Amino acid sequence: MSVTIESSGNLMIAYLIGELDHHTAVQVRTKIDNAISYIKPNHLILDFKNITFMDSSGIGLVMGRFRLMQNHKGSVEIRNVTPQTKKIMELAGLGRIAVINEIKEYKNENGK
Repeated sequence: MSVTIESSGNLMIAYLIGELDHHTAVQVRTKIDNAISYIKPNHLILDFKNITFMDSSGIGLVMGRFRLMQNHKGSVEIRNVTPQTKKIMELAGLGRIAVINEIKEYKNENGK
């Protein structure tokens, strides 16, 4: 699991790559939190396009970054999730704290 951070002005994007589980979540949280503390963005985008697996640690990751961004008077957006992941995130209540956008070029198992 890795994370790549990009920033421009008051925007920070964290591109999450690989498997996000309880073994990898700590290092990802630390890297994102350190970048937030240094950059102090108004808006954080968590990009899930390259996540191959996610357990409940992904929900915790989003909730914790939301709380941190609230301390900085900022907002969170979740980007490029599969429809299934979006549904799980919404059931967990993340839709009330962040905008959740599905992956644009997503195709289901029937190729649609």
